[in-house]
Amino acid sequence: MTRFGVNYVPSKNWWHSWVEWNEAEITEDLQAIADLGCDHVRIHCLWTLFQPDPRAVSRTMLTRLEQLLDIAENEGLDVIVTVLNGWLSGFDFRPAWIPEKASIFGDQEVVAAEKLLFTAIAERVGAHPRFLGFDVANEPSVLITETKNVTSRTEADAWARDILSHCEEVAPGKFHTIGMDHVPWLSERAFSRDVLAETGSATPLHAWIFFTGALERYGEFGTGTLHLTEYMLELAKAYSPEPTRQVWLQEFGIANQWAKDLEHDDFAEKAALSALSVDGLWGITWWCSHDIDRKLGAFVELEYDLGLFTTDNQLKPTGQRLKSVIESFKQGRLSGPAERTVAIVLPEGQTPGLDFADTFFALIDDGKKPAIVLEGNALNHDYLKVRGIETLVRVAE
Repeated sequence: MTRFGVNYVPSKNWWHSWVEWNEAEITEDLQAIADLGCDHVRIHCLWTLFQPDPRAVSRTMLTRLEQLLDIAENEGLDVIVTVLNGWLSGFDFRPAWIPEKASIFGDQEVVAAEKLLFTAIAERVGAHPRFLGFDVANEPSVLITETKNVTSRTEADAWARDILSHCEEVAPGKFHTIGMDHVPWLSERAFSRDVLAETGSATPLHAWIFFTGALERYGEFGTGTLHLTEYMLELAKAYSPEPTRQVWLQEFGIANQWAKDLEHDDFAEKAALSALSVDGLWGITWWCSHDIDRKLGAFVELEYDLGLFTTDNQLKPTGQRLKSVIESFKQGRLSGPAERTVAIVLPEGQTPGLDFADTFFALIDDGKKPAIVLEGNALNHDYLKVRGIETLVRVAE
């Protein structure tokens, strides 16, 4: 059964809470999240705090992480621990001990230090009943520039495989993923779609209507805006060599600055229902749980009001709407995954950006629920049968 959760952002001090630690505040936050009907949270370590030296992991941070999992246990919440952050809410928390020109994906001393951190966390909480697994890093491809963390696709893919393999080694049988943003999926930057769709326990997707360009292209009420979650999930399914591999809507949300007329609660419901129409959906995880306290002044404006709760744990209309969706799903009042008998063929060598997605959304407007198939699978009848695909649509050049 599909799971529901949130990307947890502490209500009082954001993730500076690792330093300004307050168990009572964390408890209040997680109680509120559990009351939504959620069963999991994705949390974020700050790499700079957890690993002050390449050969040392902070015992204080490990203790606080364990305390957070203990609180989650009391509230019935599983926890996905995102470790190499790295990129978070507009900031790059790059440990000072990493040489300026070193790539976190290719420098072997840095990679060895990364593995040390995963090992230390696994030794402390790997057997905890609420430790669901590791999410390697939050949107690591964002950290790749022309001068910083310079890497190649081959190296980036090898890093993803290597780190996820290490996660399985130190925490066997857990749910390990790598939380990538939309860029590798919709363009040709760094990590390959093939590797992202076959490594780890599931394929996480981040479907942001603004950052992908969907909102600008399709408008506030456009099909491509309200069904972006569905497109991203179906795209990931197309690239998986295993037709039944699970996909995870790991991040989606909406900021005050992005829409003048589209109500946030309406968007949340429509985007969630669109995702729920996808077969093999492991979970839906909203960004984020709580607003950011405006006493913290360094964030860009859009980051402050993304939460389902205010900073004093008052449920916002968007939170109430998602709570209703969760209740309806659990009570069996929502339709199950849609049958997708029609599939769009993605030609070999074509990037599946929004130009390609136009056809996907046009089919939705025609009342269909399309899948996506790679050219290499278009004549694989056994593959098509497993996915229930009967009709192929080719995009006009």
